[in-house]
Amino acid sequence: MRKHIIAAIQAHAAAQYPKECCGLLLAIGRKQKYFPCRNIATEPSEGFRLDPEDYAAAEDLGEVIGIVHSHPDATSRPSPHDLAMCEATALPWHILSWPEGDMRTITPTGYTPLLNRPFVHGAWDCWQVCADWYAREWGLDFEAFQRTDGWWERAENDSLYERHYEDAGFVRVDNPQRGDMIVMHVGRTVHPNHAGIYLGTDPSLPGEDSGTFGPGPFLLHHLYGRPSEIIVFGGPWADRARLILRHTTQITGAIGYS
Repeated sequence: MRKHIIAAIQAHAAAQYPKECCGLLLAIGRKQKYFPCRNIATEPSEGFRLDPEDYAAAEDLGEVIGIVHSHPDATSRPSPHDLAMCEATALPWHILSWPEGDMRTITPTGYTPLLNRPFVHGAWDCWQVCADWYAREWGLDFEAFQRTDGWWERAENDSLYERHYEDAGFVRVDNPQRGDMIVMHVGRTVHPNHAGIYLGTDPSLPGEDSGTFGPGPFLLHHLYGRPSEIIVFGGPWADRARLILRHTTQITGAIGYS
């Protein structure tokens, strides 16, 4: 990164300290520029939320080629949230520790294992592990549904799984088969708030070793606050099930098994 850009980021971090600063790296013709943005997070000393109006203003000036933020009184080591959002945005993330002054860049890999990914709501969560399984196993792509943490706790909020499953190409069925999505109630919640992929007796995963053996049936899921995993689906987990959803491509026979 060019010296004048690093200097601009450092100046922004110093001005915002002890809050996190955030901004965008722009390409304007052959030049690059740091565009400082407002951090509108509820707790700006613990994280950042880049003001969408600032993002739009930056796009009017040039191409966004990177996202920048600071870690006040901490190292430049990326958090699980940083890693997840770097993948979600498909852009390099530049992290400045302040006042230490160390700069680190992380780049999207384009691939996150289905198992043992850390939980980051809205990026690496129960819906995303389901969507990633469908993308890798069946080549299906879904809309990036926006979801705020805790949406399931209040009756006046939309029940996101119940409202959107038809839009995403799913229909309800009575008995699960491999590839169905199981929607569950977990904890004290108003709306069904958890989902996983029913794997039946075959716990294999596309492109990685599941390390799972036994008669099953198995479920791939990502529980709040825990790494993603494969569990035996039965007992209390089966009791939590509210919806069994099958994608229409499976019903029409567009997807087969080897």
